[in-house]
Amino acid sequence: MSTAPTAFSFPTQIRYGAGTLSELPDRLAKLGVTRPLVVTDPGLPPTPAFALLRRALGAAGEGKTWKVFTGVRPNPEEADVVAGAKAFRDGGCDGVVAFGGGSALDAGKAVRLFVKRPDLKLKDYDWAADWSGLAPCVCVPTTAGTGSEVGRSSVIVPEGRKAKGVFFQPNLLAALVILDPEVTRGLPPALTAATGADALTHCIESYTCPVFHPMCDGIALEGIALVVKNLPRAFRDGDDLEARGAMLVAATMGAVAFQKDLGTAHSLAHALSAVCGMHHGAANALVLPEVMRWNAARKPGLYRRVGLACGLSVVDDTGADADRKTVAFITTFLKGLGLGDGLAARGVREEQLEAVVDVAFADPCHKTNVLPVTRDDLKALLKEALA
Repeated sequence: MSTAPTAFSFPTQIRYGAGTLSELPDRLAKLGVTRPLVVTDPGLPPTPAFALLRRALGAAGEGKTWKVFTGVRPNPEEADVVAGAKAFRDGGCDGVVAFGGGSALDAGKAVRLFVKRPDLKLKDYDWAADWSGLAPCVCVPTTAGTGSEVGRSSVIVPEGRKAKGVFFQPNLLAALVILDPEVTRGLPPALTAATGADALTHCIESYTCPVFHPMCDGIALEGIALVVKNLPRAFRDGDDLEARGAMLVAATMGAVAFQKDLGTAHSLAHALSAVCGMHHGAANALVLPEVMRWNAARKPGLYRRVGLACGLSVVDDTGADADRKTVAFITTFLKGLGLGDGLAARGVREEQLEAVVDVAFADPCHKTNVLPVTRDDLKALLKEALA
């Protein structure tokens, strides 16, 4: 174990359990928030999940005691966040409720930067500037995948760019997270699978990332165990609240774990989303087995403890055998969720690979892969995942 100086830091208060969304008004009052802005995407207001939010905040108060901003795109852009900040100011709001998947959560957290600094341009963003006094934010995830609810950063596409940027600032951390499995009950099976695969990839890549953080390692391994046990249940039966709740917890744990950082699968997934429009979780699922095979061939035994977390009997296996069983299990597990059909089946064309590789190689996640990768390595991995 390393003895080099380092620092550990963990996230915010979390309320977990079916029905905890009903506590939102009291929780907002304790934060001094009397007129929140709900930041979400345009697809959520007609859903049962949003009906639960309306009930909690008081349907009669919509537009009066609380405001709604629905201008968040699937890959949020700087213009979305600027518009959200304007809605905050025009509505006389004093806090944010970020409600939705990762995009809504990222946008809701970032709105507060533009409320504090209306002149802000993300191209000039300085995380070390004085960002104290940001409006309080409560995050309520409606999917179980990104873990953005416990993140200290937001992923936004800056004005004039096509690729996403990661904007870090400790003050972006939400003051409260509400994990209510009732809110995720209506999530369709395919989206349940894709977001759950994102959580699984977070846990596996953060565990194998070489950065020293033993607490995150333990969290990542338990997160893997929760996903393996509960994602198939949530996929088969969306009303299984125990499984839904466990997946919300696993997603949060994955995001806590990737304080360490991530790896090559995420660089490839980020690029596939940017160039090909793929859902981030599905992209992760389709490249993860290939990345695991590549890593294991060069560092035998890397995935032994991942295999144990999956419930496999690999203690007495050689490192290579443990890896082989673990990668085979993960491959089959993802196929069982409808996530084993290859990139070509998802519309990725071979002529797009050069552009995907360019974006992936510029992405920082692969720099904390367990082993360094070259541009040629990334292209070879994509070709393997294409079939």
